[in-house]
Amino acid sequence: MGDTKKKKVLSEGSTMSLGDHLEELRFRLLRALVGLGVGLIIGLVFGRSVISLMEGPYNDATANFLFSAELKFQSDLDNGIMSQGLQQEFKGNGVALSPDVSVKPKRYLFGSKRWLITDGKGRYSVKSEKGKLNVYELIPLQIIAVAAGFVSYIKIALIAGLVLSSPWVFYQLWMFVAAGLYPHEKRYVHLAAPFSAALFICGALFFLIVVAPLTLKFLVRFNERMLDVRSQFTFQHYISFVSHLMLVFGLAFQTPTAIFFINRTGLVSIQALRRSRKYVLLLIVIVAAMATPPDVISQVTLAVPLYLLFELGILLSYLANRRKRLQNSQ
Repeated sequence: MGDTKKKKVLSEGSTMSLGDHLEELRFRLLRALVGLGVGLIIGLVFGRSVISLMEGPYNDATANFLFSAELKFQSDLDNGIMSQGLQQEFKGNGVALSPDVSVKPKRYLFGSKRWLITDGKGRYSVKSEKGKLNVYELIPLQIIAVAAGFVSYIKIALIAGLVLSSPWVFYQLWMFVAAGLYPHEKRYVHLAAPFSAALFICGALFFLIVVAPLTLKFLVRFNERMLDVRSQFTFQHYISFVSHLMLVFGLAFQTPTAIFFINRTGLVSIQALRRSRKYVLLLIVIVAAMATPPDVISQVTLAVPLYLLFELGILLSYLANRRKRLQNSQ
């Protein structure tokens, strides 16, 4: 009789013992790790493409302008051909290309179309700008430790796998939270899981597309103009920098989900959230300063979205409460 009553209570989601929570945590962690493992395998297969995507902000910030060519050469580049005229332009500007020239169309992130020219001795980027083809010399990232390239590649694959498997990982996380909730609270979890995954991906991409180019250009220009030194980063440090901040921005973008959830479960009221705005703003500034490099651009580009996401969480909670009141009044 007692066991039947205990099962009924657990099935209604009203209470769980510590052992039940630990068992549920183990089950959800194992399933999340399986999904992450699948994402890791995909990341390992397409790691080179992910590296090209992550190198985009670095190439934009450090590329050295060489010369401009006429736009008529673009048709040859579209076909993956290095025209004789453009080869003469290179030679006339002091760049001697070897016979084994490779021309590949390239898009760094979502910017304008470019062509990557490699000749075994150097790498050059050709970009359509204002009716001309502007040619830039790309400064390659360096590897100075024996195993740094391999370790960084695994890290890249892991980050890519986490982003790809984030819907599944966040679903398992929220299902663990749902196991200890009442039935009427669990329906919010089913909304929070996909919303959390979408925000995580948006946060990671926001850093890569918006914040990273601004931050790197600022830091590179500072090195050149204030310190009179050339920026040439190591592959390991650059990948660690980008990977770390992609995770920071992805997790920071979870703010609306967290606020909506704690409000819907009755832990914090909307009035309390509104009264705490100035304290939250101070906390956001402190977190942004601790989680980003010591430059103003990175800190501001994290703090501003964080505060807007905090306001979005309050707005979503207000709309949900208003809808509930309208349903109860009918």
